[in-house]
Order: sequence, then C-alpha cells, then structure tokens
Amino acid sequence: MLTHREILSVLEMLENENLDVRTVTLGVSLLDCSSDSIKRLRTNIYDRITHVAQRLVKVCDQVGQKYGIPVVNKRISVSPIAVAAAPFGVEEMVAVAQTLDEAAKIVNVDFIGGFSALVEKGMAHGDRNLIDALPQALSSTQRVCASINLASSRAGINMDAVLLIAGKIKEAAKLSADHDGLACAKLCVFANIPQDVPFMAGAYLGIGEADVVINVGVSGPGVVKKAIDRAVESNPNMDLRQLSELIKRTAYKVTRAGELIGREVADQLGIGFGVVDLSLAPTPNVGDSVGEIFQSLGLRSIGVPGSTVALAMLNDAVKKGGAFASSNVGGLSGAFIPVSEDLNISKAAADGCLSIEKLEAMTSVCSVGLDMVAIPGDTTVETLAAIIADEMAIGMINKKTTAARIIPVPGKKAGDHAYFGGLLGESVIMPVNNASGGNLFIRRGGLIPSPIHSLTN
Repeated sequence: MLTHREILSVLEMLENENLDVRTVTLGVSLLDCSSDSIKRLRTNIYDRITHVAQRLVKVCDQVGQKYGIPVVNKRISVSPIAVAAAPFGVEEMVAVAQTLDEAAKIVNVDFIGGFSALVEKGMAHGDRNLIDALPQALSSTQRVCASINLASSRAGINMDAVLLIAGKIKEAAKLSADHDGLACAKLCVFANIPQDVPFMAGAYLGIGEADVVINVGVSGPGVVKKAIDRAVESNPNMDLRQLSELIKRTAYKVTRAGELIGREVADQLGIGFGVVDLSLAPTPNVGDSVGEIFQSLGLRSIGVPGSTVALAMLNDAVKKGGAFASSNVGGLSGAFIPVSEDLNISKAAADGCLSIEKLEAMTSVCSVGLDMVAIPGDTTVETLAAIIADEMAIGMINKKTTAARIIPVPGKKAGDHAYFGGLLGESVIMPVNNASGGNLFIRRGGLIPSPIHSLTN
C-alpha cells in the first residue's frame, strides 16, 4: 500500500520526471492464419491484425488521459513468421512483411514485431527463408521489426546462424545506406529470448503465450535519477545499500503505475493481461537518460571503471522493485544501455569514456546487450559475426537474456556520426578491433555446445 507521501511522489514523477508508459504491446497469434496459398495467408494475417487491433490506439489514449499517464507507443507483436509462414520462400516472406506493415499502418501502431525465427539449435526451411528475406523485408517496410534467437543456455550457440545473420545485417545496411543503415535498427538478435517482450525491436508473441494478450513496457530513467538526486542532496553520506533500496522503492511505484494502465487497457479491449516489463529504456531526450543515473550515483561518466558494478546494482534493484510490485513482471525488466537512444551514453562514446569492449563487459549484468551500436561500415562479416557471438556467449554462460542490435553504417568510419532520427537518436561510430580483418574461428561454423550446468537444471 502506498503512503500519501508516496502517492504525491508519483504525481511528481508524472509532472516533472518523464514518467510514462513507454509501450502497450498487443500480442496476436497468427498460427491459425496458416494456408498453403500465400494470397490467402496474407489476407488472413491482415484481417486478423486489423480486427483485433482496431481499437488499441484509441483505448490506450483514453486510458492514458484518464490517469494522466501517457502511453507513448502502441505496438503489436505476432507469432514468429518463420513458423506462421513456414512453407513459403524468400519472396513470399518479404510479401508477408509488407502485409504486416500495411496492417500496422491501418491500425496506426508505431511498430509491429514478430518477423522472427528461433534457430538456437538449427534452421528449418522457414527459418532459413525468413533470414534470407530480412534485408529486403526490413528495408522495404517502415514499421516491421525482426528478432532472431541464435543461442540459449540449454541448446548452445548456432554459429552457422550467427555467420549467416551477420551477412544479412550487412546487406540490410547497404539497402538502407541513404539512412545510415536504418534497417538494421529494426533487427535484434538474441540469446535466451523471452516470449513476452513488449519492447521493440525484439518483441514477438511466444508459442506458449495466449492467443491475444496485452503486455506493458514501463520506463523511468528520469524518475530514478531525480529520486537519487533528491536523496543525496538531503543526505550526502548515503551508502550504496541505501541507494539500492531507494531505487527499489522507486521501481515499485513505477511498476504499479504501469500495471494499472495495462490492466485497464486489457479490460476495455476484453483481452487478458500478460506482463509488465519495467525496463529503464531511455530516449534521446534530455532528462530521460540511463547514463545520467551513473553520474548521480557518483561516477564521472558511464564507461569509466565502476560502471559495471553500478549497472549490476541498478539492474538488481529495478528487478526487485518490479517483482515486489507485481506478480506479472516479465520481459526484460531491468536497465537498457542503448548507445544512440541515450543522449548521455552517446556522448560518453563520443568522448572516449565508453568503448565497445567496456560496453560488452557491462552487458553481462544489464537487461539486454549491445543495443543500437553504430560501427564502421567496412567492418567485415566475420568481425561482425564475432561481436555477435561474443554477446551470445555471455547470455549462454550466464543463463540470462543478451542481445545485439548493431548497425554497420555504410560509407562511414570510426569517429563519424550516424543519424537515425526519432526515438532511435544518433551516435558516434564506435571503433572496432580487427574491423577489416578475417576470422577463421567464426568461419568454422557448427554448434557451440551449451555449458554442462544448464543440462542438469
């Protein structure tokens, strides 16, 4: 139960600290849309999405206005298209992506996720065709997002898929070169992908999920920063245990607010409520930065020594606060560290405080991984695959979700800037070790086995 003082603090979050519901994501199963005719499949998918989601945006806006908590993004996630469209070839997969885009436009959602495949142990016919379709599908659509699960703690790492997807990322960047490789910003590759992610680009509706479900993503880096600043101002000698407790209590309040919105949206749509994902997901706006939290905690900048342990503390406190607030916490709850989407993190990269190697180390304790990282356009497929494989290994060994959303920006080199626009922001191109070199280890392919501890669980 919140005290009167805590209720007033929530009102302060809404008024001055950028508290919002970052996304309400409607999950829609497409498995009953299957057909041996690509025309019929596309019609079924379009009709299914436009029927189920026709009131989503309107209801989200009404509920947000009622409580004074804006719902910034309204999105849809669907069943993995590699499964729903399994019999079809590459051209048909691209056509399905374009149908998803058309349906998303009609119902006026920001993004639609689920152009996805799960290939941690091997690639079926539909998986391979979907991956081959990725460059054209992502560059010819505006709202379609894709995710590929390349590894898991139980199955290991599918290195053949890692190398293949690296080549497709390069192709997608080339096809969207006029926009600094923007198509790659809509593709996220994972180890241990959750089935209920509401945040893009990784959102899809897992096979074990309900037919239709509402998942909510709440974000509040500005709220956490302001809470720390106020506490330290009143007590400069606060220790880290006290600060951790403060973050946990703040996360609790943010989660409760998000679940309130999500459940009412679900009720008004007559749909079941799934999870609330409390992730400190920043935007390029001033005062809405995860990087600034590190400075409030006492570090000169994100990326300097101490950043990994600070992120571990922050992530743990956010997860505990969310878990205490709701029995429906899911997705990726914790802290995101996307480079281009966070003004402070992008500046740290430009200033040289944050390297890609330090960023990789920090992903061992954050919620996701190498997120919205721009690298030189001439980075070889082997080096790009090696970066992805390293990130997959962190997830596999530590039995956690990790991901990589990397953009090799065509025609640009380390130190240049990439501009993606909107919530995707901008970033300096980060230097990469051995960017233009080969890698025989990666070329060997095959399956890297899972660690033995996962086999006994």
